[in-house]
Amino acid sequence: MAAISVIPGDGIGPEVVESALGLVDAFGLGLDVDVLDHVGAERYRREGVALGEADLARVAASGAVLLGAIGRPDLEHTGYVRDVLLELRYAFDLYANYRPVRLWHDRLSPLRDPARRALDCVIVRENTEGLYSGIGGNLRASSDHEVAVDADVNTRHGVSRILDFAFATARREVCLVDKANAVRAGGRLWQECWRRAAERHPDTATRHLYVDAAAMKLVTEPERFDVIVASNSHGDILSDLAAALAGGIGLAPSASLNPESGFGMFEPVHGSAPDIAGRGVANPFACLLTAALLLRHLGHDTEAAATEAAVAGSIAAGRTTPDLGGTLSTREATRAVLAAL
Repeated sequence: MAAISVIPGDGIGPEVVESALGLVDAFGLGLDVDVLDHVGAERYRREGVALGEADLARVAASGAVLLGAIGRPDLEHTGYVRDVLLELRYAFDLYANYRPVRLWHDRLSPLRDPARRALDCVIVRENTEGLYSGIGGNLRASSDHEVAVDADVNTRHGVSRILDFAFATARREVCLVDKANAVRAGGRLWQECWRRAAERHPDTATRHLYVDAAAMKLVTEPERFDVIVASNSHGDILSDLAAALAGGIGLAPSASLNPESGFGMFEPVHGSAPDIAGRGVANPFACLLTAALLLRHLGHDTEAAATEAAVAGSIAAGRTTPDLGGTLSTREATRAVLAAL
């Protein structure tokens, strides 16, 4: 069984995955890697296949999957991206999206007040329900009277398990973010499950914020947050806001996990960035930090911590790609991190 299956994907995906695999190889852990480099936009255009049954079987035969990026502008209005990402999420029931957010250096923060820069939190996002469940449709499409409906799907099972995962992740506090004052049915379910989850975890402090207030407080009081737990759409928005406060999505790793099975999908959140693909300037740090999450998931805590320290050292020394103020190429920035291990 391969320890890791790898889907480099599209755009800058193969470039940053090359960096991540170089990092994993540098540790000499002997991890078996299965690269599915045929999964991507070119194959979808040729064959209309995003992720076939044989591909899923290869991924299932591994302990985790590392995904570079999926997407291309000419396929934006097809089902391609959903057919890859959602197929992986649903096939392996990866219901817990884990987005750690950490400010790696003060100079990267857009916040003026130094006291507000101590950002080090995790956003836990429900990953298989909510507005992204794909339930809905259009009536009288393309007419002046078109009706578009997207259902916000919440189940007691799904809400309860993501709340329990958030409590298991917390160091000191879990903050529930929702819009229960306006979205009554789903809000009532989240609130009831929240009360019961808090009773199951009495030693962890709790807080509740509506999503608009949470967005404001992420900017004005980011240092106060430990773990934020939210629905699919709310968590998606808040995690990108938090990433911006920490220096941008070029530093944002993520994991989509099934805590019960132990399987996980690990991906940087920056997307395929087609405007810079092939130019050799893509920031590899998000993928390197994603590889650190993957290594920690596989039990290699020392190597994960060393990776994070090496990335922090490279940023502090200005050995970065242009998006972080440096002059290095993707490969040069990767070499800087490897040299610091």
